[in-house]
Amino acid sequence: MGAAPTARVVIAAAGTGGHIYPGLALAEALRAADPEVTVTFVGTRRGLEGDIMQREGYELDYVDMVPFAGANRYVLPGALLRASEQARRILRRRSADVAVGMGGYASAPLLIGARLARLPSLIHESGAIPGKANLVAARFTRQVATAFPSAAARFPGQRTVRVTGMPLAPEFATFDRDALRASAREQLGLPPDKFVLFVMGGSQGAARLSTAAIELGARWRDRDDLHILLKLGARAGAEVDEQIAQAGADKVVHRVAYLDRMDSAYAAADAALCRAGAGTVAELAVTGLPAVLVPYPFATGDHQRENAVELADAGAALIVPDADATADVLGPTYEAWAADPDELKQRSVAAACVGRPHAADELASWVLQLAGRRRG
Repeated sequence: MGAAPTARVVIAAAGTGGHIYPGLALAEALRAADPEVTVTFVGTRRGLEGDIMQREGYELDYVDMVPFAGANRYVLPGALLRASEQARRILRRRSADVAVGMGGYASAPLLIGARLARLPSLIHESGAIPGKANLVAARFTRQVATAFPSAAARFPGQRTVRVTGMPLAPEFATFDRDALRASAREQLGLPPDKFVLFVMGGSQGAARLSTAAIELGARWRDRDDLHILLKLGARAGAEVDEQIAQAGADKVVHRVAYLDRMDSAYAAADAALCRAGAGTVAELAVTGLPAVLVPYPFATGDHQRENAVELADAGAALIVPDADATADVLGPTYEAWAADPDELKQRSVAAACVGRPHAADELASWVLQLAGRRRG
C-alpha cells in the first residue's frame, strides 16, 4: 500500500500586508503540521504579493481581478467572472485539495473557482467588520474563520463559523517578554530600565502618530525616565530626523526605519501607540502590551475602531480619536502608566487574556482536515 498523497493547499492572499502576512503565517503553520504539504498562493499584479512571495520562496499564480470599490463597480461583474474561471483553472493545474481565502479582492475569485471545481474551501476574515470581498466569498463556502468574535455574527446562514484568531508569525506563538526583553533593548539601543513607548508611525496613514511621537519627545526632553521607540516606514528619512532635532528630542526618540523581528519591539516596550489594524490588535493581545489605539479615521466603515473595541473592553487599551492624538492628550496617560507599574501589569494581563497565540495552528488544522476529507 503506497503512502498517502500529500495535501495541496492554494491560498489567496493579495493586496496589502494585512492579507498577505496572515496568509504566510498560515502557510508556515501548515508546513509545521505537515512537512510534506504543498502550499501555493494566488494574487494579482496590483498588490505587494509579487515581491513578498518571491522573497519568501512561494509560487504565486495571478488572476485578473479588481478591488471591490469605487468606479470598479461597473467592471466588477465581468472581472469577477473572468478571474473566477482563471482561479478554477489554477486549482485544477495545481491539483488542489482545498482553497483558502484570506480576504481582499483575490479571495472571492478563488472561492468561486473552488465551487466550480467542486473543491472544499474556507475563508478567513481578519477584521471585526467583514470586508466586501469576504462577504461575497462567503456565499460560496460553508467554512468561515474569524479573528474577532464580533465578526462571526455577520456571516449568517448554514455555515460553520469559528473564531480562530489572527494567524501571526511563529515567533508570536512562543512570545516570552522576560526572555527577550534585555537583548531586545540592547539591540535597539534602548536603556535597560526605563519606560519605553513603542510608536508605530510611518507613511501608511500613520503620519499623525509620527508627529505625536515627536511632540511627546519634546514634552519629555528634560526627563530621562521616559523613552520612545519610533518605527517609521522606509520612505521616511532625513525630514523626520530634522523634526526630532528641532524638538530637542534626540535623546528621547529612538528612530528605526525597519524591524526584522516585530516581537523584539513588543518585548522591549512597556506600552504602545498605534493604529488599530487587525494584525496590530492581534499582536498587542498576544504580547500583552497595553496601548493607546488611534483608529485610522478614513478606514472603510470605521472598521479600525471596531477592531480596537475588543482590547478596550478588556481593559487593555484606550481608544483616542485621530484629532486628539496630541502630546497634550496622550502625555498624561503614558506618564500615569509609567508611574503605576500595577496598572500597567493589569492592562498587560487583560491584553493577554484576549490573545490567541495559536491562531495559525488552529486554522491550519482546519484546512488540513478539509483536505483530508476530500482525499478520504
